[in-house]
Amino acid sequence: MASYDLATLVERVRGQSGGEVDRSVPALASADPDLIAVALVGTDGAIAASEDAGVPFSLQSAVKPFLFALALADTDGAALDRVGIEPTGEAFDAIKLESGTGRPPNPMVNAGALLTASLVDGHDVAGRDERILRGLSAFAGRSLEADEEIARDEHLLGDRNHALAHLMRSEGTLRVTADDAVAVYARACAVLVDARALAVMGATLAGGGRNPVTGERVVPAAVARDVVSVMATCGVYDGSGRWMRSVGIPAKSSVSGALVLAVPGVLGAAIISPPLDARGTSVRGHAAADILSADLGLHAFGRPSSV
Repeated sequence: MASYDLATLVERVRGQSGGEVDRSVPALASADPDLIAVALVGTDGAIAASEDAGVPFSLQSAVKPFLFALALADTDGAALDRVGIEPTGEAFDAIKLESGTGRPPNPMVNAGALLTASLVDGHDVAGRDERILRGLSAFAGRSLEADEEIARDEHLLGDRNHALAHLMRSEGTLRVTADDAVAVYARACAVLVDARALAVMGATLAGGGRNPVTGERVVPAAVARDVVSVMATCGVYDGSGRWMRSVGIPAKSSVSGALVLAVPGVLGAAIISPPLDARGTSVRGHAAADILSADLGLHAFGRPSSV
């Protein structure tokens, strides 16, 4: 991994055209459409990063696996009673809950993330904000901060998130106020990382919940296993099946153009390139992940048998 030429990878995907930068909040609309950054972090702590791997961006939906992990850890797994784990085949912000249960269909869609963010430890919004920021920082191996302007815009402009929260309240699934749930999730989405930090976060999941850079046990191994499993089936929304066929690596996409990948026992990776396809996945990020998977033999179902 250390010898892998990330500069060449970046140039190989730079010519990929198509996609549009998300415009749901001003900070995303103003993102540099030409930005491409990649970082790889092995479960042994080895790091490889491209030239722009230190450029900051907000986590947005890439925060969802880590909110799920924190909710599982803080509830001793009871979060699985409150949120489903099945793919939906629909958009990330679809106004939809499980039939008969009123639960969010999985933690990788907005309804699920609103619910899991409400389950982390904390008596109020400030307490849950602090727990999430502390937990995300432990995953990244360094102190992270939220962009308060982005958090405010996410909260004020997140009409569908408010609708989902009210719907879950009406079903009895969400047990905090709708506004509190949206506020906590909005601030979690606004946490700033760069490709290097996000790759460490992915590597922490890939390493069974232990941060390979700091050595800290962030979440139990069973939690990391459950999170990576749901990333594989639901992490790229209604494109998850196509993603696993072509790339074969559990991943989570984001409207900021970020992708976080976790190859259990091997490495974590992060790719950032803002233009998105119709399903909300980075166009160049998908292309780069395809190449990485093929070059490094990372496809979960394409590795040669040792039998």
